[in-house]
Amino acid sequence: MHSTLEHANLSVRDIDGMVDFLTTALPDFSIRHDHTDADGRRWVHVGNAHSYVALNQAREDRTFTPYAGQRGCNHLGWVVDDVQTTRKRLTRAGYVESTYPNAHPHRTRVYFNDAEGNDWEFVEYHSDEPALRNDYALADS
Repeated sequence: MHSTLEHANLSVRDIDGMVDFLTTALPDFSIRHDHTDADGRRWVHVGNAHSYVALNQAREDRTFTPYAGQRGCNHLGWVVDDVQTTRKRLTRAGYVESTYPNAHPHRTRVYFNDAEGNDWEFVEYHSDEPALRNDYALADS
Protein backbone atom coordinates (compact mmCIF):
# COMPACT_ATOMS: atom_id res chain seq x y z
CA MET A 1 0.00 0.00 0.00
CA HIS A 2 1.13 3.55 -0.78
CA SER A 3 -0.51 6.20 1.44
CA THR A 4 -1.22 9.69 0.16
CA LEU A 5 -2.87 12.73 1.68
CA GLU A 6 -6.33 13.04 0.16
CA HIS A 7 -7.23 16.36 1.75
CA ALA A 8 -6.49 18.89 4.44
CA ASN A 9 -9.23 20.79 6.28
CA LEU A 10 -8.60 24.40 7.32
CA SER A 11 -10.72 27.05 9.01
CA VAL A 12 -10.02 30.44 7.43
CA ARG A 13 -11.24 34.03 7.71
CA ASP A 14 -11.42 34.67 3.95
CA ILE A 15 -12.42 31.63 1.90
CA ASP A 16 -12.31 33.48 -1.44
CA GLY A 17 -8.84 34.84 -0.66
CA MET A 18 -7.62 31.35 0.19
CA VAL A 19 -9.14 29.98 -3.04
CA ASP A 20 -7.20 32.67 -4.94
CA PHE A 21 -3.95 31.71 -3.20
CA LEU A 22 -4.38 27.97 -3.83
CA THR A 23 -5.42 28.30 -7.48
CA THR A 24 -2.52 30.71 -8.10
CA ALA A 25 0.00 28.36 -6.53
CA LEU A 26 -1.56 25.18 -7.93
CA PRO A 27 -3.20 25.95 -11.30
CA ASP A 28 -4.62 22.45 -11.60
CA PHE A 29 -6.81 23.24 -8.56
CA SER A 30 -10.34 24.58 -8.93
CA ILE A 31 -13.43 24.75 -6.77
CA ARG A 32 -14.85 21.24 -6.50
CA HIS A 33 -17.74 22.24 -4.26
CA ASP A 34 -18.99 25.47 -2.67
CA HIS A 35 -21.76 25.21 -0.08
CA THR A 36 -23.38 27.34 2.58
CA ASP A 37 -25.06 25.46 5.44
CA ALA A 38 -28.49 26.41 6.78
CA ASP A 39 -26.76 28.29 9.63
CA GLY A 40 -24.93 30.48 7.08
CA ARG A 41 -21.52 28.84 7.51
CA ARG A 42 -19.75 28.42 4.18
CA TRP A 43 -17.36 25.66 3.21
CA VAL A 44 -15.49 25.08 -0.05
CA HIS A 45 -13.46 22.20 -1.44
CA VAL A 46 -10.70 23.39 -3.79
CA GLY A 47 -8.42 20.88 -5.50
CA ASN A 48 -8.09 18.47 -8.38
CA ALA A 49 -9.43 14.96 -9.01
CA HIS A 50 -6.94 13.45 -6.55
CA SER A 51 -6.63 15.81 -3.59
CA TYR A 52 -8.13 18.97 -2.19
CA VAL A 53 -8.15 21.47 0.63
CA ALA A 54 -11.41 21.87 2.53
CA LEU A 55 -11.90 25.49 3.57
CA ASN A 56 -14.35 26.25 6.36
CA GLN A 57 -15.49 29.68 7.46
CA ALA A 58 -13.77 30.41 10.78
CA ARG A 59 -16.12 31.18 13.65
CA GLU A 60 -13.48 32.96 15.73
CA ASP A 61 -10.32 34.83 14.91
CA ARG A 62 -7.25 33.47 16.69
CA THR A 63 -3.81 34.30 15.41
CA PHE A 64 -1.46 31.37 14.86
CA THR A 65 2.21 31.92 14.16
CA PRO A 66 3.89 29.06 12.28
CA TYR A 67 7.04 27.64 13.92
CA ALA A 68 6.41 29.55 17.18
CA GLY A 69 5.91 26.41 19.25
CA GLN A 70 2.12 26.68 19.31
CA ARG A 71 -0.16 23.78 18.52
CA GLY A 72 -1.16 23.92 14.88
CA CYS A 73 0.02 23.23 11.37
CA ASN A 74 3.33 24.91 10.54
CA HIS A 75 2.93 24.35 6.80
CA LEU A 76 1.58 22.03 4.13
CA GLY A 77 3.98 20.89 1.41
CA TRP A 78 2.97 20.42 -2.22
CA VAL A 79 4.97 18.77 -5.00
CA VAL A 80 5.02 20.92 -8.14
CA ASP A 81 6.51 20.36 -11.59
CA ASP A 82 8.39 23.67 -11.71
CA VAL A 83 9.08 25.48 -8.44
CA GLN A 84 10.46 28.61 -10.15
CA THR A 85 7.26 29.03 -12.17
CA THR A 86 5.26 28.60 -8.96
CA ARG A 87 7.46 31.25 -7.30
CA LYS A 88 6.87 33.68 -10.20
CA ARG A 89 3.08 33.19 -10.16
CA LEU A 90 2.84 33.78 -6.42
CA THR A 91 5.22 36.75 -6.43
CA ARG A 92 3.35 38.39 -9.33
CA ALA A 93 0.09 37.92 -7.39
CA GLY A 94 1.61 39.77 -4.41
CA TYR A 95 2.14 36.87 -2.00
CA VAL A 96 5.10 37.08 0.38
CA GLU A 97 7.90 34.54 0.08
CA SER A 98 9.07 33.08 3.39
CA THR A 99 11.72 30.74 1.99
CA TYR A 100 14.74 30.22 4.16
CA PRO A 101 17.98 29.35 2.34
CA ASN A 102 18.06 25.72 1.31
CA ALA A 103 20.16 23.81 -1.15
CA HIS A 104 19.84 20.17 -2.06
CA PRO A 105 20.94 18.47 -5.28
CA HIS A 106 17.71 16.47 -5.59
CA ARG A 107 15.02 18.98 -4.59
CA THR A 108 14.26 22.70 -4.69
CA ARG A 109 11.85 24.22 -2.19
CA VAL A 110 10.13 27.59 -1.82
CA TYR A 111 7.77 28.75 0.92
CA PHE A 112 5.09 31.43 0.74
CA ASN A 113 2.69 32.99 3.22
CA ASP A 114 -0.93 33.30 2.19
CA ALA A 115 -2.93 36.42 3.10
CA GLU A 116 -3.86 34.91 6.49
CA GLY A 117 -0.25 34.23 7.51
CA ASN A 118 -0.22 30.48 6.85
CA ASP A 119 3.03 29.12 5.46
CA TRP A 120 2.99 26.82 2.39
CA GLU A 121 5.87 24.77 0.96
CA PHE A 122 6.25 23.98 -2.74
CA VAL A 123 8.89 21.41 -3.69
CA GLU A 124 10.24 20.26 -7.05
CA TYR A 125 12.12 16.98 -7.06
CA HIS A 126 15.04 16.49 -9.45
CA SER A 127 15.16 12.71 -9.09
CA ASP A 128 12.61 9.94 -9.21
CA GLU A 129 14.73 7.85 -6.84
CA PRO A 130 13.27 8.04 -3.30
CA ALA A 131 16.67 7.47 -1.65
CA LEU A 132 18.02 10.62 -3.33
CA ARG A 133 14.88 12.73 -2.90
CA ASN A 134 14.74 11.92 0.81
CA ASP A 135 18.47 12.02 1.59
CA TYR A 136 19.00 13.99 4.80
CA ALA A 137 22.80 13.55 4.75
CA LEU A 138 22.80 16.08 1.90
CA ALA A 139 21.09 18.43 4.34
CA ASP A 140 19.58 21.64 3.12
CA SER A 141 21.67 24.55 4.26
